[in-house]
Amino acid sequence: MRRSQTTTSMLLKGLLVGGLVLLSADAAAQQAALPDLSVNIGGNELAGGGSVASSLKIVLLLTVLSFAPAMILCMTCFTRIAVVLGMTRTALGTATLPPNTVITGLALFLTLAIMGPVFEKSYDQGIKPYLDGQMAQDEAAKKAMAPLKEFLVKHSREKDLALFLQITRSEQPKDPADVPFFVAVPGFVLSELNAAFQIGFLIALPFLVLDMVVSSVLTSMSMITLPPVVISLPLKLMLFVIVDGWHLIISSLVKTYRV
Repeated sequence: MRRSQTTTSMLLKGLLVGGLVLLSADAAAQQAALPDLSVNIGGNELAGGGSVASSLKIVLLLTVLSFAPAMILCMTCFTRIAVVLGMTRTALGTATLPPNTVITGLALFLTLAIMGPVFEKSYDQGIKPYLDGQMAQDEAAKKAMAPLKEFLVKHSREKDLALFLQITRSEQPKDPADVPFFVAVPGFVLSELNAAFQIGFLIALPFLVLDMVVSSVLTSMSMITLPPVVISLPLKLMLFVIVDGWHLIISSLVKTYRV
């Protein structure tokens, strides 16, 4: 029960971090184009400089929920985990087993476990003071985005960051903390895809060798009409179970983010 509450808390904090990121991205446009607005709901007046009311929190939460899939895909470790698990399934040759829903669900909960400390830090530094009315929106957004951007830059290759700095024609930052957020996100995604395919290659290599050995043995025995996959699939499953493959892969994936 306590683990379930912890996971739910991490998810909500991650969504709140994403919501503040969205608000900070649109802050300049809102200040320049929108007139002053005052709304009175349930006796709580929402005006410039006022406290954050419950209705505003609901609007923020709904905004985050619509952006949550893109945030999970591009600003967390979900991409690497999902790609590696999918390539493992392909290397085993089990087609649709485990199903996509199982792979996605496992990747999501592993993402929450890995990103938990980052979300906690962002929540404590920026979200909580903002919701308590102790910090302005701009300052809260910067403090909440700092741990997330640090994570993105830390796990991005320098060449990928340099590529998007060149594409966006941004100035070369003197410090990793000065890397623009719109550069850190695509650089991180590109690095994650590169790392996922490297891990996938290492996983698929022994299964490829086993397929080649089975095919050679069947050919030498003149059993050409027997598909090699009929023999190799049980052998690959047996090998994968003996070495406790899922445990090794998941533990190795988690360790790549704890270094």
